[in-house]
Amino acid sequence: MTFIAVQCPHCHSEQVVKRGKTDRGTQRYLCRNTACVKGSFLLAYRNRGCLPEVKQTIIAMSVNASGIRDTARVLRISTDTVLSELKKKEAALESVNSALLRTINPEEMTVAIERAGEAEMDEMWSFVGHKGNPRWLWHAIGAP
Repeated sequence: MTFIAVQCPHCHSEQVVKRGKTDRGTQRYLCRNTACVKGSFLLAYRNRGCLPEVKQTIIAMSVNASGIRDTARVLRISTDTVLSELKKKEAALESVNSALLRTINPEEMTVAIERAGEAEMDEMWSFVGHKGNPRWLWHAIGAP
């Protein structure tokens, strides 16, 4: 009989016991470490979206301004998986400019409209609610 030491992928503890099998017959494990946040895990996931490193990459790509479809395409997972993971981490995520937004008084802001010699434009559009309600978002980057 061969003994394989199993480590928890979340807390790296070796206090791991078997915890039955999944519907597909994959062995499930339970971490007995009381400090472990997850507890149950698999060694070989069939669904790539369940891998801990993929979940970390979803958050990292989101912080670096990658879109949901872009993240799903790069990681070869479903857009629903990306959305559900971002919803789980919503409370922990903070706006990039939150410190700046707390210090700005809207009455003190001035907006200067100037004609740009050169500019790069891009647009995005989507439907809001139904197809009769399209919305457009325009981005313009002007050269100084």
